[in-house]
Order: sequence, then C-alpha cells, then structure tokens
Amino acid sequence: MDGSSVDSKRAFDEVFAQAVAYSEAVYYARADVFKGMCHERFSMTLINDDGTTLHWDKASYLERVSGRTAFEGNASYEIKGIDVSGGTMARVHLWVDVPSARYEDHLGFVLVDGSWKLLTKVFRTAVRLDAAE
Repeated sequence: MDGSSVDSKRAFDEVFAQAVAYSEAVYYARADVFKGMCHERFSMTLINDDGTTLHWDKASYLERVSGRTAFEGNASYEIKGIDVSGGTMARVHLWVDVPSARYEDHLGFVLVDGSWKLLTKVFRTAVRLDAAE
C-alpha cells in the first residue's frame, strides 16, 4: 500500500469515527461532544417537507442539544456513505433516530489542524417514528 492509500484509509477511518461520535452524541444529547466537533463557522439547515428551511449556527445548535434529554438504550443510526476528497474535506450521509423521528443527515467535514471538524449539517425528517406504529 503506497503512502497516499494509507493517508486515504486513515482519513476515511477518522471521518467514520467522527460519524459514529456524531450519531451517538445526537442520540444521547451530548452537547459537550458537539462543542469540540463543530467548526466555529458550523451551520445547520433543516429542509422541511414543503421545501422551506430553518437555520442554526453553532451556539444555537449547542443550546438545542443541551436542552434535550438523552434517550435510553443503544443509539439507533446507520452510516450510509462517506466520501473523502483531497484529504481535507469529507461528506457523510447517515440517518439517526431521535425519538419520535428518524432524521436523514448530510454532514460536511473539513480537516483543521489535524482534526475533522463538522462544518455543515443539512437534514430532513425521514420518518415520524410515532406515526409508523
């Protein structure tokens, strides 16, 4: 395996670890994790079913997460895909359950001083879990 393959594998593994940490932090309402994970210029956008959008910055996202109670049991999520490009940016597609909904997230990460920082989150409600029962 050449150096660029090793670097690519390392970057993928690091982004995968961030995706797992992200999913578990969402489920368990861990604002402390997001404080370190999110880039200072982090932005989050919810796309509603009608196409309208809602927007949050890092401070408002941390407030939103810290205002929620953690859920019990194992975190429910699936990482659908990861793309790393140029060794400095990555995209993650995943879903995570935050009862009573399953959210589909598209996350954008950027490498800053050796750490993968969450820069963008664009998401939608994929399924209302309480309505599925």
